[in-house]
Parts: sequence; structure tokens; C-alpha cells
Amino acid sequence: MRNTTKLRRMLQSGETLVAPGVYDGMSARLVERGGFAAAYASGGAIARGSGIPDLGLLSLSEIVGRLEQIVDVVGIPVIADADNGYGNALNAMRTAHAFERAGVAAFHIEDQTFPKRCGHYDDKAVVPAREMVGKLKAVRDALTDPDFVVIARTDAIAVEGFEAALDRCLAYVEAGADVAFLDAPTSEAQIEEIARRLPGWKLINMFHGGKTPLLPVSRLAELHFSVVIIPSDLQRAAIKAMQRTLAAIARDGSSASVLHDLAPFDEREALVDTGGFLARGKRYEG
Repeated sequence: MRNTTKLRRMLQSGETLVAPGVYDGMSARLVERGGFAAAYASGGAIARGSGIPDLGLLSLSEIVGRLEQIVDVVGIPVIADADNGYGNALNAMRTAHAFERAGVAAFHIEDQTFPKRCGHYDDKAVVPAREMVGKLKAVRDALTDPDFVVIARTDAIAVEGFEAALDRCLAYVEAGADVAFLDAPTSEAQIEEIARRLPGWKLINMFHGGKTPLLPVSRLAELHFSVVIIPSDLQRAAIKAMQRTLAAIARDGSSASVLHDLAPFDEREALVDTGGFLARGKRYEG
């Protein structure tokens, strides 16, 4: 079964899907081995993993290259971040084609101007709603897999207000989006209104430090959110672990004092299937 079909069936089940954010093949494989049914390829995490902020600075080809690496090492559906399609409707068509070819099961595309910025930064700007509607129609025309899931995100709350953001989501669903994603609500009351007033499948973004208050997944399930993405927690955990290890090395000359925080060498090699690669290589030796 294609991962697009797997993901669509998960959404049709009515259960709330939790997709932790990944940024490379190893983090994606850890999510899969952690028992999660899907992974979220966070554009912001991929950008920051490249050493730059989430300001729309990575090119389409750079993002697709990382997506190919992620999809190649896991069997679970990957939900990707397509930013704003990297330009106008024609750019969005090319993005949709490239993401579909990379093997992701879904992506979200947003209504920010180009270049975009993280949805939880200040001073965002959005394109007219009719322009975003055109992009979504172009995306639908570009996709060949009928089960591919298109998620429409609006960043309009901080720019035009909550009611206008709701209206945008309704227009985007009417234009062909499968899932509505109203990013950066600032209160639990707004989250409840999104759940009540938007029809169909809905996605919500949950992470520490953003504009949106954190709610337990159990509460989000009660509100019938279909997907909960947690974009940055794994990367931020990795940063702290590396900082602790580097501090130990700088202080002691080795990481012996934080050995309990390090994955054993054999565990790392098992994660990347070193033994499997070596065994397959032997089959072709002369």
C-alpha cells in the first residue's frame, strides 16, 4: 500500500495522529522505531539543521534532497512542509510535483508572502486569499496520486485577525485542500473555535515556546483534531545533548562523565543497519 493511501486511511479512521518533527534520516528512523505512525519533516528544523534560521532561505532542491533522505529510510508516511510553494502558482505546481516524486505522503502549503518566515515569528505577511486559492488549485492539478493529502495552512491570525483566518481556511478547503491548518492560535479558546467552526480534517502545531498554548493530545483528540505535529522538540533535545557532551569534552578531555547520555556504539550501528548493509555487500563479492 502506498504511504499516501496509508495516511488517508489513518485520517479516515477518526483517530488523532501524532507526527513528531524530523530533520534527517536518523531522526526519522527514531520516530518510526518509537512507534509513531507518521513523521513530520519540519521545514524549520531542516533549515536550522543547515545552520540558518527559518526565513525561507533554503531552495526547493535543497529541501527535496533532505526529504528524499528521510523518506528513503522509513516505511511510515512522511508529512512535509512545503513553505509557500517557493513562489507563485507555477512554482507551487513544480513544488507539488517534486514533493510527490520524493515520496512524501502529504505536505502543507501556506499563504505567506515569499520569502516566508517561521509561523511563530513576528512581522509576517500573507498573500491575498484568492492568490492562495489559485495555488491550491494549481497544486491539485499537478499531483497525480489521488490519495496524496494536501494541507492548507494560513498564517493570517497575526496579520488579519482570527475571523479572517477562519474564512481563509474555509476558502482553502473549498479550493481542494484535504486538511485545514490555522497556525499560531494564541489561546485555548481560539483552539476550541478552530475545532468547532472548521469542517473536516484539521491539523494543529504543538511545541514549547511558540505562540500557541500546549494542550494534551487527549484534549486535542476530544476536539477532533486529525493531526498533531510537534516540529522542533527532537532537534532541540539533540542540541542540549550535544551541548552537554561538548562541555564534558572541553572540561575533561572525553565524554566519560556523560556516558549515560550517549547511545551505545552498537545501538547507533543497529539504527542505521550497518550489519544489514555489510551482509548484503558480501552477497556480491567475487
